[in-house]
Amino acid sequence: MAPLVTCPSCGIRNRVDPQRAAVAVCGRCHQALPQGAPVILDAPRFFDFISRHQRPVLVDFWAPWCAPCRMMAPALDRVARSRTDLVVAKVDTQQNSQLASRYDISAIPTLILFMHGRPVQRHSGALTPVQLEDLLSRWLPVTPSAGVRNHRS
Repeated sequence: MAPLVTCPSCGIRNRVDPQRAAVAVCGRCHQALPQGAPVILDAPRFFDFISRHQRPVLVDFWAPWCAPCRMMAPALDRVARSRTDLVVAKVDTQQNSQLASRYDISAIPTLILFMHGRPVQRHSGALTPVQLEDLLSRWLPVTPSAGVRNHRS
């Protein structure tokens, strides 16, 4: 049975198919619903996924052996569950080195915010949950014409 997600706008509970959670909207007020867990992306799905969303897509480039990446994972999970203004995705750079190379990932974790398939913001280095929320509040809303801005810790 599909899980129930409470709409942060009107409070109604919606049954959401996990396969469609990243694009789910409330049945009553039609506002975007929180998506749950970050979407795991691989190279074959990456470009279609980041370009098809109207909402910004925050991609965490990480690796399983990276302690700072693992430390940040719970904060990213919370962002994915609580925010409706973006979609959170993860790319394992160990398994998808061609994507890491394409986006010049030289340090992990690296977060890149995509809008309409284009990177518009970037941050390398681990963040605490408070720092992550602060960063997102500065990044959103971002206009696609703004270009990529680098933020390094």
